[in-house]
Amino acid sequence: MTTIPSFFKYGALSILLTGLPLQVHAQDNTPFSSIPGDQGLLDDAEFSSNLEGDYDFVLEEPMPEVLTTTKLRQPKSRVPGTTTIIQGELIRQLGIRSLVEVFRLVPGMTVARVGSNKPVTSYHGTVAYDQRRLQVQIDGRTAYQPNLAGVEWQAMPVGLENIERIEISRGPNAAAYGINAFLGTINIITKSPAVTDGVNLRTSFGTGGYKTAYGSVGNVSDSYQWRLAYKRRQDDGFDSQIENDEEIPFHDGYAFNLVTYDAIKPLRGGDNVEIRLGYIEGVDEEDRFKTGDFQTQPDIDVDDYYIQARWNIVDSEQHFLHIQTSFQDYHHDQDWRWCPEDFDYCFTTNQDIEESRLEFELQDTYIFSQDIRLVSGMGYREDRVESDTYFNGKESNYQFRAFGNLEYTPIHWLTFNFGGNWETTTNIDKNFFSPRVAANIQLAENHTLRFVYSEAVRIPSTFEQNADWGYRMHNVQPADQYGTLEGQRFLEGVATYENRDPFDEERIISREISYFGQKRLGMGLLSLEVKYFHDHIRDVVSGLLSPEDWNLDNNVALDQQGFEVETSVEFRDTQLRATYAYMDQDGEYRGDAQTPPLTFDEKQKFIDLESRLTVEHSGSVAWIQSYPLDLTSATAFYWADSLKRNQFQRLDFRLAKAFHQPRFSYDLAFIMQHYLDDEPPQSEDNIIDDRNQFYVEAGLRF
Repeated sequence: MTTIPSFFKYGALSILLTGLPLQVHAQDNTPFSSIPGDQGLLDDAEFSSNLEGDYDFVLEEPMPEVLTTTKLRQPKSRVPGTTTIIQGELIRQLGIRSLVEVFRLVPGMTVARVGSNKPVTSYHGTVAYDQRRLQVQIDGRTAYQPNLAGVEWQAMPVGLENIERIEISRGPNAAAYGINAFLGTINIITKSPAVTDGVNLRTSFGTGGYKTAYGSVGNVSDSYQWRLAYKRRQDDGFDSQIENDEEIPFHDGYAFNLVTYDAIKPLRGGDNVEIRLGYIEGVDEEDRFKTGDFQTQPDIDVDDYYIQARWNIVDSEQHFLHIQTSFQDYHHDQDWRWCPEDFDYCFTTNQDIEESRLEFELQDTYIFSQDIRLVSGMGYREDRVESDTYFNGKESNYQFRAFGNLEYTPIHWLTFNFGGNWETTTNIDKNFFSPRVAANIQLAENHTLRFVYSEAVRIPSTFEQNADWGYRMHNVQPADQYGTLEGQRFLEGVATYENRDPFDEERIISREISYFGQKRLGMGLLSLEVKYFHDHIRDVVSGLLSPEDWNLDNNVALDQQGFEVETSVEFRDTQLRATYAYMDQDGEYRGDAQTPPLTFDEKQKFIDLESRLTVEHSGSVAWIQSYPLDLTSATAFYWADSLKRNQFQRLDFRLAKAFHQPRFSYDLAFIMQHYLDDEPPQSEDNIIDDRNQFYVEAGLRF
């Protein structure tokens, strides 16, 4: 097992391998309005130009500001909870290849791959296949799929090239975002069209069939700003898997095409309308041995789109609001041919599903004074799903909520935040209120101590609550003998989801004590954030989701405590960044008594199912450096100890050179990833033949 000292050993090694000092700002210190929820103080062009401009010096920038935690734009000294800010520039300069890999930079977050190369991430562990306890948004639009409780990271409709920043609220955030913001919130914020005019082309390729191609074109004028972008991404997945004690090829790649259109139409009085459209299609490969030893590969054909519109209204310098609506449709087709063992017939079946979500939100911000600020609003969401396999038809769910947060500073060294969200849903015929109370004490200039109390709930997904699982047989052969099976459902009613009481909601009570501070170090700036947390999670829904063995129930209680550290040191040409997290998790089985009684091992299995992404020690170290002649380098080390099978440790290196001409610019980069362990951390099937992976990037802008 890797110990804490080994973390520093490899971290020091990664620093030494980097060489010397690139200018990257992991935390944006500029006020912003392009982030959903707080408009009117700066227009998008002004905000983004501030970001793109040459920083005179990092020490001259004000304290980092955050929006996601309360939907109010707040300096970190007033935010009611720890929030990590990952700049898009940091993502690109570290050579991160996929969106889910970004979260290795966040203390307390775990990243893994399950099944046929399905990426998953979690904050403070729990779950594995179904990411049920994180709220994920893109530009204020909900991105997780509520009916099957999933997040399709590989098919996420956003390119890394378009990301401005990502804010991760590390702790329950139902007070701002409602049910399912249970353990935290991820808010992905894309670049404004106002700063992406012209043509931008990028491509990359490397080990394992990895290829990407990106192109965007845009224009900026006083009357209209727009960007049209295309992204192609594909990967062959892991090299091989274990089947019947033999190593065989793994069919687990993917290939997606994404087209997005973003526009801003300025109106009178500082108002504007934002329009976002997107379409993604492709194939997500599934290996036939992972799901039942089928005759054909059960690949998933993806066909998704979204439409979003938002009206930002500026009433005065003290009062502004927005009205937002969006519609998303997820259409996934998955079929295969199967010849069941011990039977002499074959048939085709599927797991096709179509999900849609319609959302409305009204949000109002009023600044009474510098010491009293209020954000409030209401939202409506309608989820629909159609699947013959999972639901034997159609299901729907409706949610309505009202939310608010009052920031009050009675004296200059003390700030209170009082927030709450009231919500009702048809999935559980109840009303829920999720409060949050926080006190931020300014110990000295740029040094703040926080005390945070919050509660949150997670309602079971539509599939957990209302599943009617069965597979319908089509094209049964030989038809002359088994034609009567055509159109029949099998495995129907086998599982115990029939004739049972509805699940209750999961509940969490979280307490946090945290510190955030900044300090000058000669010609540099040190930022440090430390968090201690203690979470009580009750009525956790745990068990197996299988048509043959369905034993879900509100049967597990978890107590989690630990601490997390995030720190950075920034100089003009150098940035050092490090994170560390420690968590201790205690679980207890609290299910109903059964006949015959469950054994200790059977009870422990329910607890273990909610610990598959739980890591005791984890962290990251990064060094980014710039040199003369527009040459830059970056090194990062990521590690996670006690991750199910063993540990995860990887070193990343990136070397890049930029070239500037009067009418265009271009850049080239070389990336190497080195895995320090031979054994796959999450599954024995995730086999990589070569621990050294190589990639090349090239970009052109004019």
